[in-house]
Amino acid sequence: MNTTIDLKSQVLNLLKDESSTTEIENSIYTIHQHFHEVLDIPNFDESIPNLAAVSTSKGKALGMNHAAKCLFDYKRTVKFLKGMIAAIKEKQTAHPNETIRVFYAGCGPYAPFVTLIAQLFRSDEIQFDILEINALSLNHAKSLISGLQLNDYIGEYYQDDAITFKIDQEKQYHILFSETLDALLFRECYVPILFNMLPQLPDNIHVIPNNVQVNMNLSLMSMTNEGYKADKTETILDARQSVSEHASVESIPERLPQRTVNVKELNIEDYNYFLLDTKVNVFDDIWLERNESSLTIPLEMEIHKPFDFSKMVFTYEMKDAIELKYQLFE
Repeated sequence: MNTTIDLKSQVLNLLKDESSTTEIENSIYTIHQHFHEVLDIPNFDESIPNLAAVSTSKGKALGMNHAAKCLFDYKRTVKFLKGMIAAIKEKQTAHPNETIRVFYAGCGPYAPFVTLIAQLFRSDEIQFDILEINALSLNHAKSLISGLQLNDYIGEYYQDDAITFKIDQEKQYHILFSETLDALLFRECYVPILFNMLPQLPDNIHVIPNNVQVNMNLSLMSMTNEGYKADKTETILDARQSVSEHASVESIPERLPQRTVNVKELNIEDYNYFLLDTKVNVFDDIWLERNESSLTIPLEMEIHKPFDFSKMVFTYEMKDAIELKYQLFE
């Protein structure tokens, strides 16, 4: 079997707009099985080193097994693939006859946005430098890339923390890829990575995912009900805006400025549920919407009445743990 052609056909199937959910799931399962065969392992075992999250200078990076399973977040995988390909093609148009260079921060054991993307381009068209903090993940990624005969697509491998890593200024990158996030931007390092990386990269760099927003919504009924509808009221956190507003800060802040929401002005008494929603702008008009991915599972809370608060104050902490917190005030 011609491995490259077979893998390419599976990638092309993922990109077809007419592919059914079942076809997409089958292709991703086939890709997963093929990666395991190339790595010559039946499965990642459930040992603590394979499961444990890795501490970074701020927050956590996924353990190797959990990072591998991200491939099975089907819509997430497909939309990130489509976003990456669109970004590459846009950069090729802007920089004809130039090799498009990607800095890939947080590749996991499969490095899917190398191993899948490379099927569609020549190595003189696109090059990747890969950074991964988890040594186990990086070693598997190297083995997989070598086993798929994709070494020509790789410039450098780095085992390091993307929050503190200093980019070689001799290298000119066109795209920064960092799929290091979770719902509500909890625990993982997308925001501090942007704080560290963006000042070191060209102003016109394409970032995948381009942005993440956390929005506050109010609704009459729980989202478990048929006919559920929520009213968006406030944007609590906009990652790219937050980084842009602090571009002159030399160090990564321990927290972002507080965001105060006057709930009385929102007529909160007319609603029964409060929702925090994560929206991921992958690239251009490609979005991951509510419940399309593990990244966009909302947090829903019932509003207990009568309530004795008039303001909610949100703070995004980035000192040790990374998390969005809120307090209620009269």
